[in-house]
Amino acid sequence: MENKYESLALKNQLCFPIYLCSKEIIRKYTPILEELDLTYTQYIVMMYFWETGKSNLKDIGKTLLLDPSTLTPLVKKLEKKGYLTRVRSTVDERNLEIELTTKGKELEDKALTVPKRVEKCIDITEEEAKILYKLMYKIIVNTQKEEK
Repeated sequence: MENKYESLALKNQLCFPIYLCSKEIIRKYTPILEELDLTYTQYIVMMYFWETGKSNLKDIGKTLLLDPSTLTPLVKKLEKKGYLTRVRSTVDERNLEIELTTKGKELEDKALTVPKRVEKCIDITEEEAKILYKLMYKIIVNTQKEEK
């Protein structure tokens, strides 16, 4: 006879290993990013800017799935460190344009070793990483569909 609570067991939860995996990977990033004076979330924001160069809070939030109450203090801290600048838009002064500074661009060179260093900690094959990446993004896309 099946236990009616079996579906609630941790061993049967997809969310639990995803949560643990995320937590442990971020734990591996932490000492590496401390060398760059960045938190993990600041690092994600900086990677966004290394790709885009400039943006606004709305677009950053949409891409990184971060709400303004999380993003605003992050951007302010990165501005204080000299990596980003915030300027009122000339088109719509209600909007802030956020741009990568020269110092922020220089940080990109220092961050080049981060992915390989973390890869060593994770120790999965390139093929496994590609499969995991596709599956994780499938979950992200599917969960976003539900909210719309």
